[in-house]
Amino acid sequence: MGIVNIDDELHDQIRKASAVACRSINAQAAFWIKMGMLSELNPTLSFNEIVARELRAAGVEPPPLRSAA
Repeated sequence: MGIVNIDDELHDQIRKASAVACRSINAQAAFWIKMGMLSELNPTLSFNEIVARELRAAGVEPPPLRSAA
């Protein structure tokens, strides 16, 4: 594990986002780094497509959708 130096403004944004996402500050930074890397490696995929692909790869299966009645 290493140390990453980031400016104070970015750290503040990570701290705020981590509270919203119920993640630690480190977990939020790691999420943003991973998503940025995946976005660069897959420029034709949307954020939602990348997340769905990663969830499937992890074995997460969504429950079937129910129709609105």
